[in-house]
Amino acid sequence: MIRLYHGSENIIERPIYGKGSSRNDYGKGFYCTESAELAKEWACSRGNSGYANIYDFDENGLDILRLNKPPYNVLNWLAVLAHNRTYWERGSISENAKNYLKDHFLVDISTCDVVIGYRADDSYFTFAKNFVSNAISLQQLKEAMMLGKLGEQIVLKSEKAFGHIHFLGADTAEAKKYYALKNIRDKEAQMEYRNRVRNRPNNNELLMIDIMREEMKDGDERLL
Repeated sequence: MIRLYHGSENIIERPIYGKGSSRNDYGKGFYCTESAELAKEWACSRGNSGYANIYDFDENGLDILRLNKPPYNVLNWLAVLAHNRTYWERGSISENAKNYLKDHFLVDISTCDVVIGYRADDSYFTFAKNFVSNAISLQQLKEAMMLGKLGEQIVLKSEKAFGHIHFLGADTAEAKKYYALKNIRDKEAQMEYRNRVRNRPNNNELLMIDIMREEMKDGDERLL
């Protein structure tokens, strides 16, 4: 049993299976975190006050895919992101790169009960787009994903998983505090990112175009 939090402008006593946008990071699902503070930031992401809804979640008997743990890597996460967030970088070299990632690194999450992985907040979505457009290297992308205390999200995907969650209550999240904290965390990540990439990438680091040109696929040791 683990404690989960869902940030929202509303109190959600009974999450409804099948709701949500298919254009979220991992498609339709109920997006949670184990951090009450992060949930409060997410609740206030549009500048309005909200709630950190609190749940007990029983993981037993569920098929859980941990996308940010081996054997998966940041390209698997990026391929899932490119597959679901279909509205970014159309009609450019980035579109070819996104298609390559989906063809060679996409993980099938459709049969999983739960997906655990990175959350593409504003900064991290920018880092992902920069990599796909060859502005930063794979090494820089990996380093960028560690900046700004990136939140891990736990996404309930199946009807079975929705049956394992129990509402406990909700804590208020005041926009005056948590919208500001979200922006501060995002700005800190952006600032550290700019400092780290100022003099890079170097010739030994892989760009997305190198991965495509060399026809690298999932499991290639050069990507480790």
